[in-house]
Amino acid sequence: MTRTTEGPATTGIRLEAPAPGWSIDADVVVVGSGVAGLTAALRCTAAGLATVVVTKARLDDGSTRWAQGGVAAALGEGDTPEQHLDDTLVAGAGVCDATAVRTLVTEGPDAVRRLIATGAHFDTDDSGAISLTREGGHHRRRIVHAGGDATGAEISRALVGAVREQAVRTIENALVLDLLRDEDGRTAGITLHVMGEGQHDGVGAVRAPAVVLATGGMGQVFSATTNPAVATGDGVALALRAGAEISDLEFVQFHPTVLFLGADSEGQQPLVSEAVRGEGAHLVDAFGTRFMLGQHELAELAPRDIVAKAITRQMLAHGATHMYLDARHFGAAMWEQRFPTILAACRAHGIDPVTEPIPISPAAHHASGGVRTDLHGRTTVPGLYACGEVACTGVHGANRLASNSLLEGLVFAERIAADIAAGGHTRVAAADGAGAPQTAPTCPLLAPEARIQIQRTMTDGAGVLRSADSLAEAAARLEAIRADADGTGERKAAVPGVEAWETTNLLLVARVLVAAAAAREETRGCHWREDRPDRDDADWRRHLVVRVTPDRTLDLRRTDSTDFPPTVADAPREP
Repeated sequence: MTRTTEGPATTGIRLEAPAPGWSIDADVVVVGSGVAGLTAALRCTAAGLATVVVTKARLDDGSTRWAQGGVAAALGEGDTPEQHLDDTLVAGAGVCDATAVRTLVTEGPDAVRRLIATGAHFDTDDSGAISLTREGGHHRRRIVHAGGDATGAEISRALVGAVREQAVRTIENALVLDLLRDEDGRTAGITLHVMGEGQHDGVGAVRAPAVVLATGGMGQVFSATTNPAVATGDGVALALRAGAEISDLEFVQFHPTVLFLGADSEGQQPLVSEAVRGEGAHLVDAFGTRFMLGQHELAELAPRDIVAKAITRQMLAHGATHMYLDARHFGAAMWEQRFPTILAACRAHGIDPVTEPIPISPAAHHASGGVRTDLHGRTTVPGLYACGEVACTGVHGANRLASNSLLEGLVFAERIAADIAAGGHTRVAAADGAGAPQTAPTCPLLAPEARIQIQRTMTDGAGVLRSADSLAEAAARLEAIRADADGTGERKAAVPGVEAWETTNLLLVARVLVAAAAAREETRGCHWREDRPDRDDADWRRHLVVRVTPDRTLDLRRTDSTDFPPTVADAPREP
């Protein structure tokens, strides 16, 4: 097993934290317990690898269980992977990596079948065939679902059950801190902090030559999001501090139909699944007028970026804080059978969708960008892998196609496990500078109260609608927050602790997102610049790649094409 050298020189930039007081050894450590993390862990375990799963809360507390719509795959009669590929490329607004998309759609159907074999039960029709629905951007019904609108909860149940049945070692209630590196700059494990309820207390380490980041999203960087409280961008921040490259972080998808709870509502907001529109619900204004007709051939089922922009335009035109989703024509029986979770959430907030339209507005939902990987999930740091929402495989481009995210987690988690089992984590060479000796300056910690400042700054300046001025203001406000942590501002740096670590992670992710959004001087997909309203394929049909330098400045570059460059010097991007 790879061993780390003593002292901070093995970790690159790191969070200020106590030295690990305990450690365990493994072949693989998977960070995260959603569909991507647990699939990777199960496949690695099946390959005979000693695997440890580290998760921030309980095994079933990640973003996966909140997924309502389903999993997209070409399983229906007459549907093909090629048609699924076409819909994905259109939604991605010209910057999907076509090879990655082809991998997703061709391997996707069998990945779903293996998920079913693992124990996931999807809804079926009267004949026993899997029921398929349709969502925005899809020209066919190809979304498998469970419990009507509780697909994520069923997938989580099945995978957690399989992990427990296989006795995979797990560490719950543990926040990952930083990557451990050996003297050659290779991955050697992680440091983590167990929050009171685990096998160990305090800061420790899991030492392993392969680390799989499956930490989910970063929605908590905004003041209103569909993401759970644990989605603080920990995996992206860890990767940045370790020297890994991040790509496409400016492409944050705002879900068009999130239950509107008031203009001042903050934190996790209830989602109203796109599948409601897939079954025939209409978007209307306060007067009951449908406004998507004539705006796109698919009307309410246009890709999410188009629908979110249309809703925002209507809100601006009417001086309104929200629009409405009208599905009264479904009737009580359909609501109760097809969308019981959404029905209960609405009624809990005093809204009955059986008798009245649902107030909705866009909110931060899914990060299309993340830690840059190749088709085997390998990042630019040897031995470090990423899959699921934390990763940027190139599949989503500038706008994720509905229900492709759970499929991406399945497909690329399996590819990662296969690569690790084949020894990929020990044979790849580093990209330029990735294996160089690392220094270890600490990253000053932010006081927890800075969290809401970051979130409001991001919603105000880098939300659905952006401009050079709003992004410059956001960057200045973030820099002032950073100055406070550095001790050059008004406040002193915080003491180590979970809330301070999370807030510090959010600031780093926010800085990178704003820098990328300011650099991309066009409107594309879910990146909407009001001062640059046109799509510019000549200059911007390519990716932005960002890394953090040892002095904590941002190094941003533009790729030469929509194809991702290889993550490692000897590994061309191929299936």
